[in-house]
Amino acid sequence: MDSYDWFVENYQRPLLILTIGMLLYNIPVLIYKLQLTFQAVLYLLFCHDKSWKKPQDPASFFSPVLSSGGDVGRKTIYFVRHGESTWNDTFNKGNHRSALVFVIGFIPGLIKAVMYEMYLLIGGKMDSWFYDSPLSYLGLSQVEELAVFFKKEPAKTEEDLVAVLRADSGAPPSRILCSSLRRAISTMAGGFRDRLARRPGDKILVIPSLQEISRNPDTLSITPPYTTVTASWVDQNSTLCDFQAIFNTQMDMSLHSGNKPVKTNGLLRMNAFNEFVFSSAIAEDHVICGGHSIWFRSYFKTFLPYQVNHPSKTKKIVNGGVVAFDLLQLKTPKGNKYMVDPKSIRVVYGGF
Repeated sequence: MDSYDWFVENYQRPLLILTIGMLLYNIPVLIYKLQLTFQAVLYLLFCHDKSWKKPQDPASFFSPVLSSGGDVGRKTIYFVRHGESTWNDTFNKGNHRSALVFVIGFIPGLIKAVMYEMYLLIGGKMDSWFYDSPLSYLGLSQVEELAVFFKKEPAKTEEDLVAVLRADSGAPPSRILCSSLRRAISTMAGGFRDRLARRPGDKILVIPSLQEISRNPDTLSITPPYTTVTASWVDQNSTLCDFQAIFNTQMDMSLHSGNKPVKTNGLLRMNAFNEFVFSSAIAEDHVICGGHSIWFRSYFKTFLPYQVNHPSKTKKIVNGGVVAFDLLQLKTPKGNKYMVDPKSIRVVYGGF
């Protein structure tokens, strides 16, 4: 009998019994993750999150009004892309490694991810490598770089925007919104930690409309509706800040109604976002939004004038990057119309 047969004969049954026992002991987490798996399959099969009829060019509404000096609403929006996630680390090459390194390491990396997912499941952790994928360790370092950027003296060309982001004395008031996905939440908590520490009354408001545009499992929120976010194992091991303390005291989950419906698409959520930032719920003229690359790129493609060529339509904001712009609102008999002012787009940090 070789060593493998000996191991199987002596340890297979005890290990199987132990695994089943731990799963039964942590049955609530097991059931919840089975529900997430079922939901993920539904999304893969039936969701058309990236499919919608192209709306009318926003310039067709705004050009006549702006040329005649007509009145439009205006708010300054700041898009903050999350740091790299564990999903990105497993499935995307990224800019930090060559294609060869990614290909060679893909299978070992996938095995590592699956094994860690099993560990989290058996251990009864409300955590996941794949579902609502959290920041990776590289993503955490990108968030740290963003936080360090806010500590530095800004360039003259961006000092007005940085002052708003940091909530400096004398800067216009601003509101922080965020996607319901953990990598975006952790990016806002860690990147804006100094602002949050100085202003304990500040809260990051989680809104459903910022949830990423995709059918992948990493775009499904693992946090149950209206409940506190649980820090991932990466966040818990970080010395960047006390993520869980921020989640407990400075996250507003009152609008977190759960995952996006299967019968939805990105355009519906982008329009809902526009309506929300101009609603009475947001009194501030400066709105900071933690979110995702495809959502942001789709937004620029949809609400910039169609004849305008800009990198934001074809390129992603870099991980941890910040881009600001003015969003215009025009009230018409057929409903509100929105357009990104192409002359207002400014890279604050990172860029495209």
